[in-house]
Amino acid sequence: MYRMNRYAAEFIGTFAIVFFGTGGIVIDEHTHGAIGHAGIAITFGLTVMSMIYTFGDVSGAHLNPAVTIAFSLAGRFPRVEVIPYISCQAAGSIMASLLLNFLFPMNRLLGATLPAGSGAQSFIMEFVLTFFLMLVIIHVSTGSKEQGMFAGLAIGATVTLEAMVAGPICGASMNPARSLGPALVSGHCSYLWIYMVATSAGASAAVLSWKLLPAHPAAKSNASI
Repeated sequence: MYRMNRYAAEFIGTFAIVFFGTGGIVIDEHTHGAIGHAGIAITFGLTVMSMIYTFGDVSGAHLNPAVTIAFSLAGRFPRVEVIPYISCQAAGSIMASLLLNFLFPMNRLLGATLPAGSGAQSFIMEFVLTFFLMLVIIHVSTGSKEQGMFAGLAIGATVTLEAMVAGPICGASMNPARSLGPALVSGHCSYLWIYMVATSAGASAAVLSWKLLPAHPAAKSNASI
């Protein structure tokens, strides 16, 4: 039962990120700019922060396949749980996009992440963005659980900052699941590989960097869940 609760938390949390985050993009287009770029960035950050505080003690609130993979590589998350977690995150993303498609059938992109410039430019930006996001996550988390008074605030603020800066160029996905649902449901999958590979590679590189940094005593004592 506890395992199913964790899977449900990952599904619901990822659903919320895609529904509210990409929903903000869809509604901004529908209302001709009522939310604005800054509002969309803040919406993503607030949703991530809220879901961390909601599900951090249940599933760790990964809500992101790149984060799940990175925690596994760091030895702070059981490898046997990686596929179930990613499957639930992907399902949550797809269901959120299906609902948005039902609500706004005339919207063409459904908030899909697409490069504004070259594919290489967006790949590098997504790699760097996810690297720093994961670096923050792994330093404020306990084991593979994002919890504590300031963890959600720090991670949500990082998402907001990066979305504010890089959103207009690469979409600032930082999350394969965030890009998966909108791409599949809208049919715009040409650049999906960028947001799958670059984000996962960036998060994995952050783990390598974390391993090379001096270990914090508390991190050693909470190295597993």
